[in-house]
Amino acid sequence: MEWLAELVVELVGEFLLALVLEVGGRALLAPFRAEPSPWISSAGYLLLGALLGGLSLWLVPHHLVQQPALRVLNLLLTPFAVGATMGLMGQWRAKKGLRVLRMDRFAHGYLMALSLGLVRYLGAA
Repeated sequence: MEWLAELVVELVGEFLLALVLEVGGRALLAPFRAEPSPWISSAGYLLLGALLGGLSLWLVPHHLVQQPALRVLNLLLTPFAVGATMGLMGQWRAKKGLRVLRMDRFAHGYLMALSLGLVRYLGAA
């Protein structure tokens, strides 16, 4: 049962990180009105996820999920969950008439969470 708690902590942690990035991203990007190319945005979210993964390794250098099979499962499932959540937030914002950023789309949330997870997966002790 401990493995389930580890998996939930990892999933909730990445979700909260994505949420903080969403709020912070809106604040930082507010002055910029023109949206860059989707390819540039994708590269930026991959880089952001990798940097956040490195920062998380500095703060917590060990694996949060101890069992290797669950680490792989987490690496596969968590980016989908984060991407789906960001996509739902984008749909909600669009229905409310709010501005939808690129982070509010499945693909960019997925890419950020995947690169963060890969850095943690490969770099944790």
